[in-house]
Amino acid sequence: MARVAGVNIPTQKRVEIALTYIHGIGRCAATEICTKGSIPREKRVNQLTDAEVMRIREIIDRDYQVEGDLRREVAMGIKRLMDLGCYRGLRHRRGLPVRGQRTHTNARTRKGPAKPIAGKKKAAK
Repeated sequence: MARVAGVNIPTQKRVEIALTYIHGIGRCAATEICTKGSIPREKRVNQLTDAEVMRIREIIDRDYQVEGDLRREVAMGIKRLMDLGCYRGLRHRRGLPVRGQRTHTNARTRKGPAKPIAGKKKAAK
């Protein structure tokens, strides 16, 4: 099992797909890494030589922010918004949608399961 950026990437998958298991690398970035390292995209991870794995590691370390560093930077950005007290920061603090989505009926992922309101009954027909 190849280990890149502190993540065990699956050995049976193509290199292009396996690299997306690293937080911060998507399909586009994975294709770019394969091109820079001159590795055929259809090659499987278990077919890679040690030199190719090292090339991939060096490219990722040099050009991309991944895993812990990326998570830390995102968390610091959210913390900064919360400390400023701006609208986006308040939405993060309250656990509500941040990007303008409606909350009257939807947003159950952010708000959690619906809480029943005491004394409210359904209208009788």
